[in-house]
Amino acid sequence: MDFFYTVFHFIVAIGVLVSIHEFGHFWVARKAGVKVLRFSIGFGKVVCSYQKTPDSTEYVLSAIPLGGYVKMVDEREDEVSEADLPYAFNRQSVLARTAIVAAGPIFNILLAIVLLWAVFIIGETGMRPVVGKVESGTLAANAGFVEGDEILAVNDENAPTWSEAMNLLFSSAMQGEQQIQVLVKNSDEIEKNYIIHVAEDDVQSPEALYEKLGLKPWSPILKPVIGKVIENAPAQAAGLKTGDLIISADGEIMTDWMQWVDYVRNRPEISIKLQVEREGVYLPITIVPEKQETKDKSFGRIGAGVDVPQELIDSLKVTYSLPPYEALLAALDKTWFYSSTTFRMIAKMLVGKASADNLSGPISIAQYAGQSAEMGLVPFFKFLALVSISLGVLNLLPVPVLDGGHLVFFAIEAIKGSPVSDKVQMYFQQLGMVMLMSLMIFAVFLDIGRLFQ
Repeated sequence: MDFFYTVFHFIVAIGVLVSIHEFGHFWVARKAGVKVLRFSIGFGKVVCSYQKTPDSTEYVLSAIPLGGYVKMVDEREDEVSEADLPYAFNRQSVLARTAIVAAGPIFNILLAIVLLWAVFIIGETGMRPVVGKVESGTLAANAGFVEGDEILAVNDENAPTWSEAMNLLFSSAMQGEQQIQVLVKNSDEIEKNYIIHVAEDDVQSPEALYEKLGLKPWSPILKPVIGKVIENAPAQAAGLKTGDLIISADGEIMTDWMQWVDYVRNRPEISIKLQVEREGVYLPITIVPEKQETKDKSFGRIGAGVDVPQELIDSLKVTYSLPPYEALLAALDKTWFYSSTTFRMIAKMLVGKASADNLSGPISIAQYAGQSAEMGLVPFFKFLALVSISLGVLNLLPVPVLDGGHLVFFAIEAIKGSPVSDKVQMYFQQLGMVMLMSLMIFAVFLDIGRLFQ
């Protein structure tokens, strides 16, 4: 069921983003007087179609929902009747063709603005950005952060929740900013500014940056009481139940949950003898943490969560929303921020200053779609907005086959006064197709590697 849930929301996400992109091309083409023969969502075999009259646009839903296209009257692709020649794409002015091609990415950016506007109006609930223990030698420690600081803003951008604060910090660092200004409020309610100094070597990947940054959310000291047991995990197999209090592990007294977590993480596939209190009765239980691996380390996991008092959860939560006009300004600001971040990240990857691990392929995107949808409407809207921005930015890159490649050809035509020859365009489009397919295969390869991690 999880698989089908993920696939369903992936198809919904891709369907929405592609529909908006292609509608941009379609709408501007119609406004420019170009005849559109087919508007298709998906590729391959036609599943269903609608056409009002034989001479009107055919609307098509195709079998492979990983893209779409708008087919216009064009002499370079098919024979065009005398009556349709004035409505052919290739006979329009350079300005009109540029507007039609650019409309797809622009509509993706506009969709992101609308989605983020809705997010800011609806509001979201998250954890307050309160800093936990700061390890010495990290970027945060060097900047002066101490446990209990609450982040208010990053580079003058409001940071109402922990996730938003981390997004701003990571995006700023990945853009290449070497000094990130963070406004905080300490435990005495005094506001102060910290400057995080980021070196180029710190941002090779998000994982490396996270470790070097050293900022983790504040966590209260909680008793090692089991609050949740995941099905088919070692905790369930060993007989642990909700409400169990971990008294000791291999004779070592367990005083708080994080002590117990560290104990488990350091013992993958090593048997642990527990003493557990359940409803006033002491029970011996033996558990073997399963081994989990990342790219550079392994750790133990039992599949159990801590019992957190509801009043404590409520005290750490914050709900953030804006009135419509302020929400629009915030949406515009966020869209620009993430668009520029995407451009800079692509540039850094091309010159080898950022890890290619930052790429996400269809498998990762599908997982994010399912996870965000499971979290609620607002997280799903944020996911759609970010992917829509990425789609818009990527399509504006000057790569043949992409919209940006066509825009380059139009720019050359405007300068030299005549179109780039069909032979030259075909050569570069084939080259662009090879580049895109290679990138797609590489991204899928990375996705598969993440699955095994």
